[in-house]
Amino acid sequence: MIFLSILILIVAIALPSINQNIRSILYVRISSIIFIYAGALAFNAFYIQSIGSGIGIYSGLFQVTTISQLLDVLILLVGSLILISWPSLNISKVKITENIAYAGEYSLIVLFSTFGASLLVSSADLISMYLSIELQSFGVYILTTLYRDSESATSAGLKYFLLGSLSSCIILLGSGLVYTYTGLTNLESIYNLISVSENTAILQGLSLGIVLIIVGYLFKVSAAPLHNWAPDVYDDSPTIVTIWITIMPKISILIFLLEIQSQIGNSLITIFSLSLKTLLLISSLLSLLIGTIVGLAQSRIKRLLAYSTISHIGFILLALAINTEQSIDSFLFYIIQYSITNLNTFLILIALGYVLKNNSQSILDKFQDIKYITELKGLFFNNPLLSLSLTICLFSMAGVPPLLGFFSKQFVLYSAMQSEYYFIGIIAIIVSVISASYYLKIIKVLHSETKEIVEVTESQSTLSSLHSFMISTLTLFILLFILKPSILLNSTQLLALSLFYY
Repeated sequence: MIFLSILILIVAIALPSINQNIRSILYVRISSIIFIYAGALAFNAFYIQSIGSGIGIYSGLFQVTTISQLLDVLILLVGSLILISWPSLNISKVKITENIAYAGEYSLIVLFSTFGASLLVSSADLISMYLSIELQSFGVYILTTLYRDSESATSAGLKYFLLGSLSSCIILLGSGLVYTYTGLTNLESIYNLISVSENTAILQGLSLGIVLIIVGYLFKVSAAPLHNWAPDVYDDSPTIVTIWITIMPKISILIFLLEIQSQIGNSLITIFSLSLKTLLLISSLLSLLIGTIVGLAQSRIKRLLAYSTISHIGFILLALAINTEQSIDSFLFYIIQYSITNLNTFLILIALGYVLKNNSQSILDKFQDIKYITELKGLFFNNPLLSLSLTICLFSMAGVPPLLGFFSKQFVLYSAMQSEYYFIGIIAIIVSVISASYYLKIIKVLHSETKEIVEVTESQSTLSSLHSFMISTLTLFILLFILKPSILLNSTQLLALSLFYY
């Protein structure tokens, strides 16, 4: 569905007779509709009774499972919501020099990136895995330079490209080692070989290759100590791109890591499960500590949220490393919660940036993002609804009950304690309390009094109704999740059980 849509949009953009008659903003809306329709098709696959542990397609290059279908729906839904927020910025009405990027071209790149993420979730072969991650990554590299007249955005795109290419080289090196020692590229065949092989040399080579693949993916999800690129790229990129980098690549990569961990963690060869678990636990511990401690010193809001993301990745990797039914349940729930909360937070930041910059006489200033936390000072007195929504999201990130983020952290910590990971569980509790301080710092600035209160007149542009509706819906879901938690909790629990009993 997405592939055919990409081909059609390429032809539409390339033909001048069509492109001149279609406003660029319509390409964004068409892409959003494509995502929604593709998500509906993916959701419909749940009714296939024979899906079981997976259905191999394209000669085993991809394997469709219940988990891949659910996360595919989540990826497509989140992608459509992000695209829907773009028209509120009126990008299509800006035509200042040739450096301004057009929404139609970038909606096409978004489709490419999402297509790669959707393929990676279902990848079952080293070849399809590498091609999928590169298809996803190249789209994000280009999106990072969305504002081509901005030196910081260009610098962020170049830095992201170089370091992302390094991680891709590590993944490719690991894949090459695996193929060298096995002569196989199909992941299921590799897992079967691991469980029956008794050759120590082959097992050590396989272990090194798989560890390198995992390290490459940890680099891409900005897990510590491979996180240095994330704060710079997040801060220098436009917010409408930062929201994409924060959510979309991480969902697909983490689910692919889940598939590797579930297969190798249950294998008969302890060298694989122990080495992989140790690697994930070390990365989880470092992510929790670095994401929290370094985040305390940040004054730029997107750098702070970048370190917040690193801390959240620590919780997710902890649940993944434990590899029990309950921990995988908490892992899936945390990913969904993380996606919803971060999506709403960045949608609010986009809205706030748009509202606050509307007083500027320069049209370019209207599209400058909020960079410093101090820019939010006294905003509660100007726009209380957006301020309260942002406060709820920040409290959820901090794990304040009874919000959605509290339950996700509670489930991860409970599974860690139940599996006797007491040390890292206690560290996670401590850093969760400490991290609340930098969320409270933003909330304090929001509700601080300021002498200069800017009045927003009716003549100024306001947010689109659809953007406002998305923010209000996501905020209410985060706030009122406790009233009806069974739908989401039962879904993640059934998906976790499917990994162990199929």
